[in-house]
Amino acid sequence: MARRANVPANGRRRSTIREVADRAGVSVATVSRILSGDYPASPTTRKRVMLAVEELDYVANAHARALAGTSAKSVAIVLNSVISPAYAHVAQGVEAQTAAEGRLCLIGTTGGDPERELAMVQFMREQHAEAVILVGNVVADETYHKRMSRYAHGLAAIGSRLVLCGRPPLGPDVPAVVVEYDHAGGAFAATSHLLSAGHERILCLGSRPGYSTAEGRVAGYRRALAAHRVPHDPALEVEGMMEWHEGYRMMKERLATGAPDFTAVFALNDLIAGGAVRALTEEGLRVPDDVSIVGFDDLQPSLDLDLTTVHLSHEEVGRTAVRLALEHEARGGTPPHVTIGTHLVIRNSARPRRMS
Repeated sequence: MARRANVPANGRRRSTIREVADRAGVSVATVSRILSGDYPASPTTRKRVMLAVEELDYVANAHARALAGTSAKSVAIVLNSVISPAYAHVAQGVEAQTAAEGRLCLIGTTGGDPERELAMVQFMREQHAEAVILVGNVVADETYHKRMSRYAHGLAAIGSRLVLCGRPPLGPDVPAVVVEYDHAGGAFAATSHLLSAGHERILCLGSRPGYSTAEGRVAGYRRALAAHRVPHDPALEVEGMMEWHEGYRMMKERLATGAPDFTAVFALNDLIAGGAVRALTEEGLRVPDDVSIVGFDDLQPSLDLDLTTVHLSHEEVGRTAVRLALEHEARGGTPPHVTIGTHLVIRNSARPRRMS
């Protein structure tokens, strides 16, 4: 039996532009022009219309306007950057699985700006994407949680689904699919590898308090120290972003203070490791003869460096995010929460500590 117009698969009726116009006391044409952003309405009229939109939880049907009733199914992915190797590989997995499911893929970048991410989610909602997949680092503060939780409920109300990919859940009552990486487990394995080789002064590069990916990996580093009964020294944790030039900067600044006060390095990703290796080499230090180093991700930089690192199947993460989102949309029930495992890849950038 055909569904009634404006009623999604979950049975909750969508508000119409006519209802927004009636509540705001203006014409349908005025609402349409204000929402399109090209109508010089008075501040009072615009405020009434936007208040009605919020109260009715109205979402403009962009496909209906542009395609005269033809709806193209799509999946959206929102990520910090498309040039970061880790994000690019996740995006490739999303695109491949989206194509296999017969959908189009929409993509948006945020530059790491939480406000832009929130705006992007709202935009993808207006495009009626079947799923909106958020990838990677996020500043996990209370304000962000509240707003993103509201958007997750809004997506669910129109039969769509928010997917948190590589980041922690928003809470038990938030209707979002979660596909996490085992950041802590991978970092524990990498740090334990160095500890088992006799290294106790292990420099941790890339700490960023408040950022979920970095915090998970630092937690695994600290847990390994505790498991091996090695005292935690906060001075060995260096803050920086997960980029090559940041790895170079952090190591250069550390070495500028004198002889190394560490025998090994745990870099929170392979890009940081690459920059750190360059800085060590410029200072006449050899890897692994003088300093051992391990990374995280197992992407192209690790192969070039013959780097021991933590393998994470980024493309499979992207594929899983799409599959779970579309399966959940079809079946309903409690949104799934899965964790993608990691494993350590042993190469030649780490060796047992030489005893003095």
